[in-house]
Amino acid sequence: MLSVVDLTAIRDDRVLFERLSFLISPGEIVQIEGRNGTGKTTLLRILTGLGHRDDGEVRWCDEPIEACRDDFHHSLLYLGHHTGVKRELTALENLSFFQSLNGGESAEGALFQALAQVGLAGREDVPAGQLSAGQQRRVALARLWLSDHKLWILDEPLTAIDKQGVKVLERLFVRHAEDGGIVVLTTHQDMFADHAALRKIKLGD
Repeated sequence: MLSVVDLTAIRDDRVLFERLSFLISPGEIVQIEGRNGTGKTTLLRILTGLGHRDDGEVRWCDEPIEACRDDFHHSLLYLGHHTGVKRELTALENLSFFQSLNGGESAEGALFQALAQVGLAGREDVPAGQLSAGQQRRVALARLWLSDHKLWILDEPLTAIDKQGVKVLERLFVRHAEDGGIVVLTTHQDMFADHAALRKIKLGD
């Protein structure tokens, strides 16, 4: 489980959130809501251990994430605003590179299948620099189909994704939760209307 205890973040002398506490259990999808500037991205980065917090604690399985760093990072897949896609590599090479960064390898057939899931069948050998912004984001999102990480933290994963792509990803998120995983995300899309495991946490007024 992922828990936040009395979390406070201050940026440029402005309090984004203060003494924020919540618990996320396996099987949940949590959407972080709030208008622009309320600290949604800041919160997600703090949850991953990448962002600075001014007070409070983030815990994974009842331990501070600093005390279980290796286990936590092995359990975490984070996709931020920047896709991390290398323009000089093909879609297939990028996906293989992502897998190697996580210390794992996938059969080439699995990589092709993951790219097909995000609508990039036939584009596997195209350099990412020749793909649109939406297609580059799809390359990054294809990692989800290969992931064995328990915790997915996703910052606006649906940017530049069409309606059909959104539906495909929604089904994937629901399946991950039903398998005992956790999904924490920000999005402006209206998703998961009929899914009981969805919970919303609102920042700001």
